[in-house]
Amino acid sequence: MAKKASGGGLTTTQQAAKFLGVSVLSGAVLAGIALPAAGALGLTAKGSVEGFDEIPANLKRPPLSQKTTILDTEGGRIASVFSRDRTVVDLKDISPYMRKAIVAIEDARFYEHGAIDLKGILRAMNKNAQNGGVSQGASTLTQQYVKNVFVEEAGDDPDKVAQATQQTIGRKIKELKYAIQVEEELGKRKILENYLNITFFGQQAYGVEAAAQRYFSTSAKDLKLEQAALLAGIVQSPSRYDPANDEHEATKRRNSVLQRMADLGDVPQARADAAKEKPLGLDMSKPRNGCITATSGSGFFCDYVREVFLQDPVFGKTRKERSKRWNQGGLTIRTTLEPQAQKSVQDSISTHVKQSDKVATAVSLIEPGTGRIRGMGQSRPYGFGDHETQINLSVEKKMGGSNYGFQVGSTFKPFTAAAAVDQGLPTSKSYPAPYKMEYPSPVQTCNGTWVNDEGSTVSNELRSESGPYALKEATAKSVNTYFVQMISDIGVCPVTDLARSMGVRMGNGEKLPQVPSVTLGSATISPLTMANAYATFANRGEYCTPVAIDSVEDAEGRKLEVPKTRCKKVMSEKTASTMNTLLRGVVEDGTGKQAGLSGRDSAGKTGTTDNRVAAWFVGYTPNLAGAVWVGSPTTKVPMENISIGGRYYPKVFGGGVPGPIWRDAMGGALQGKPAPGLPTVPIADPRKERPDKDKGGHDRGDGDSGADGGTPWPDISIPPNLIGGADGGWDGGFDNNGGGRGGRKP
Repeated sequence: MAKKASGGGLTTTQQAAKFLGVSVLSGAVLAGIALPAAGALGLTAKGSVEGFDEIPANLKRPPLSQKTTILDTEGGRIASVFSRDRTVVDLKDISPYMRKAIVAIEDARFYEHGAIDLKGILRAMNKNAQNGGVSQGASTLTQQYVKNVFVEEAGDDPDKVAQATQQTIGRKIKELKYAIQVEEELGKRKILENYLNITFFGQQAYGVEAAAQRYFSTSAKDLKLEQAALLAGIVQSPSRYDPANDEHEATKRRNSVLQRMADLGDVPQARADAAKEKPLGLDMSKPRNGCITATSGSGFFCDYVREVFLQDPVFGKTRKERSKRWNQGGLTIRTTLEPQAQKSVQDSISTHVKQSDKVATAVSLIEPGTGRIRGMGQSRPYGFGDHETQINLSVEKKMGGSNYGFQVGSTFKPFTAAAAVDQGLPTSKSYPAPYKMEYPSPVQTCNGTWVNDEGSTVSNELRSESGPYALKEATAKSVNTYFVQMISDIGVCPVTDLARSMGVRMGNGEKLPQVPSVTLGSATISPLTMANAYATFANRGEYCTPVAIDSVEDAEGRKLEVPKTRCKKVMSEKTASTMNTLLRGVVEDGTGKQAGLSGRDSAGKTGTTDNRVAAWFVGYTPNLAGAVWVGSPTTKVPMENISIGGRYYPKVFGGGVPGPIWRDAMGGALQGKPAPGLPTVPIADPRKERPDKDKGGHDRGDGDSGADGGTPWPDISIPPNLIGGADGGWDGGFDNNGGGRGGRKP
């Protein structure tokens, strides 16, 4: 019999029991379970009833955050990303040993009591009163589940997590009311299933499936007795009983669980004793989270997929809503990345450029007519170490790319040619195109008139390159002065308007500059943008927006809406066929001969920029388009007398380094695929009617940089807002190995 307190009153335990009885009878329940019993007496029964009734009737149970799996077109895993590593499984897919172990150690009377275990509460309060502090709790599995729901809803907000776990009377009352509701709505089996899926098992593992994988590299349904006992024991204190950090403490705890199971008749004593003698048998699996773990060099594509999800309104009205959905996870995202194409990209990159080279390369492949991105890679891997970066060199800034993109050199000239042809300018149109000349002035732009006030000049690659030229020869040789005269003739606006309709914009999202030098590639653009723009030529003049995601399913198998490509006719089919003819000439006998593909039609254009800080090849076949950029991410390394991929280059041209990278990447990606022809139109070749001026063994370039004493690019008039400053150039400082200041940091 309980003793009376001094003064003739009831003991602490009796007062608590009386209060609990009053609370239950009046429809309210107090849970001073994990509090000193004396503290429980500070709330009157009347107060608890009022507080209890004010709590909302329904417990909000947000979907459990799980890992999202990103797949390629064939269902191969690219990466898993998660804010919490969890895979929800049905109770039938959880080992019976695990179910019995967690109940035995956490709530042995789980199947006998309701939401609240009155015997457990009284026992705990009596124990706490005797010790004068908190020494024992009596929360049921249902109450623990409710508490975990509060924590899950709090997410990664530290203040909300603190509120969800604080030891107060108010929180306990709230917890108890919802526990009653959950018992009525779900029943014991579902509560146990939910609990095993929501609870934290340490080592970044949430839920029993993730825990089984983390500690034993197995599934929850295959857990053995001793393994299940270890996991069940961790739940009470994941840090204290972490077997990876304290094997002795974890073993003691596991054996306590085994003994408890034997005491309850869940397993024979002999079986429990045998299990106690076994070693922990850990087979730890490291958590593989994020795009940094992506396979086949696809980390940057993985990151691009994430940016698409976070930015496209189809996944939520606001950035906050989309971010919450991404962090909730549980998605299966099947992407457009084709394993064969991606492997070919990486193989080509590793063949031609080393990770430790002073310069880097980035490659993007995209499918004409669908906009589906088939491959994306670069020589600087995704990471935080030397010669690694988190900047995607293939895409624009808003999608995780460099601050501005990179000057594209003569790969911009086809946009000028296409605009002229689409306006009706004949391909036979001849311009004087001298070796060197002043920029014509005035020139019409979208903003008015551009005037060459400073007498800026432009020159060709070779002194022998002096016109007159018609379009086909000027394109094959990449004659600078020809294209400057052409854009001055038709105006800047038709060129930039057509380029914009083909998805071309600066890497920082700004509009193309309204100056004649834009035709020579003064604008800074991303490789993916250039690849997709050229895909328009392959697709008979129809531009399609790029897409990276084919389908998304949630954790319940429901298909979500995904962004679709949008296609629009931006030039006539005749213009597109004309461009095919012109650009096929580049790879057949022009500056891009080293990029030509054998056995299938291909077309493209080379480009090299001022001081050779960037070199390009952009090209296409009827079923695949690709862009290759080579250069210093900081734009501070002139590619002269340089070693790239273990090979020495006196001077780097677009056809010399990017061209072979493009050829090998495209060739491997298209191996075994159909080889349709490009639609073309007949264009007379004036070169057959006169001697070739360029014979004589010159090392021809791309028409962008000086040779034989020429100084073309230093004389080009480029507005100050397009010139990289001394404090880091275009992207100074964004790469771990890049110098300069002011660039985008990882």
